[in-house]
Amino acid sequence: VRFKILLADWHAWINNKMGGDLEKIRLVGEYFIEVWKAAGVDVDKVEFVWASELVDSSEYWRKVVLIAKHTTLKRAFRCLTIMGRKEGEMKETAQLLYPMMQCADIFQLECDMTQLGLDQRRVNMLAREVGPKIGLWKPVVVSHHMLLGLEGAKTPEGYDEDVDIDIAISSKMSKSKPQTCIYVHDPPELIAEKIRRAYCPPRQVEWNPILDYAKHIVFRAFPKMLVERPSKYGGDVEYESYTQLERDYVEGKLHPLDLKNAVTRYIDQLISPIREHFEKNRRARQLYEEVSRYEVTR
Repeated sequence: VRFKILLADWHAWINNKMGGDLEKIRLVGEYFIEVWKAAGVDVDKVEFVWASELVDSSEYWRKVVLIAKHTTLKRAFRCLTIMGRKEGEMKETAQLLYPMMQCADIFQLECDMTQLGLDQRRVNMLAREVGPKIGLWKPVVVSHHMLLGLEGAKTPEGYDEDVDIDIAISSKMSKSKPQTCIYVHDPPELIAEKIRRAYCPPRQVEWNPILDYAKHIVFRAFPKMLVERPSKYGGDVEYESYTQLERDYVEGKLHPLDLKNAVTRYIDQLISPIREHFEKNRRARQLYEEVSRYEVTR
């Protein structure tokens, strides 16, 4: 298996990230690589590809045009929500290139399988439909779960015709919405404060971000989850599966605050090596100091 990560600098440029400054976007991409390294990604087993490398190829642009010729304007406008924007927010012709380019990326990178967030499913479906029409293949699509933001479910904002998917996209943790996020540079006390204030209704599983983090972060990284409690509240309890934890939570045997404290501890354990990497590695620290001065734009 060969794993490729696309650093989509040109796509971010089209989407006006970092104010549309391509040089700043490139530095942010280099910063992302440092984060992934610190998080445990084995960079010797991953190939990083920059979109700015792909666009140097005339064959790439041939694919973009072929895909565009097999895509109606209506379909193209529907795909624009992959940019994290609703159709009515589009103002620049360049933005119509975005889904065509993202679709072409899959084939230019020779990807048999494409792994993206659920919010990118429209362009993945386009790739599966268009691929065979232009003499290429139908890629396997893996649409990944998106972490809920700290505020829980939000009113659907029109990103998808499926209401549940629309809510999931509208409610996701997003770096451009700081109130929804835990950042990899957050110190322990700030992580604790953010999680303490997070939406976490008693006995409720649906759209509960803290249970979401327990399921998709804690139990993926750790074989068990220990919830520490004073003896007067039942004492410590250790869960060997998310199913056990969810059952106790629904039955009211696990208090939201105890759940929050446990999730805080495990998330901090995972983030701690990343903070340490940026403290000790000079290049990583310089990149973080530089990009932290940039204004994050949607």
